[in-house]
Amino acid sequence: MAVVMRVEDMAGAFAEAFSAGNIEALVSLYEEQAVLAPQPGARVVGKAAIREAFARMTARRPRMSMTAVMIMERDGLALVRHDWVMTGTDAEGKPMERRGTSAEVLRRQPDGRWLYVLDHPSGVDKS
Repeated sequence: MAVVMRVEDMAGAFAEAFSAGNIEALVSLYEEQAVLAPQPGARVVGKAAIREAFARMTARRPRMSMTAVMIMERDGLALVRHDWVMTGTDAEGKPMERRGTSAEVLRRQPDGRWLYVLDHPSGVDKS
């Protein structure tokens, strides 16, 4: 499982697990009742739903890279923005590339690990 002891290491841990299709490592980066917006307008809550969302997102084995563009940390909470690029093939087998900037909230756990509480990969949407 992925263990992130510094907020600035989340991008690397997430991108590595995502690119490897390691769903359990991805889910280990989230609190039990975390919220993920797998696509604009959609929300899933809890590790079981997050696991299902990542199974769909990684089914075609896309590759991801992430770079932290902003980290604000205070009293065990962190607000983070990452620029990300996902590459792979679409349902028709054609090359695809998607880019975005996320908005995320992480919380330091009692054991010192950082986990996602809120994760919005596309940053913002109207719902």
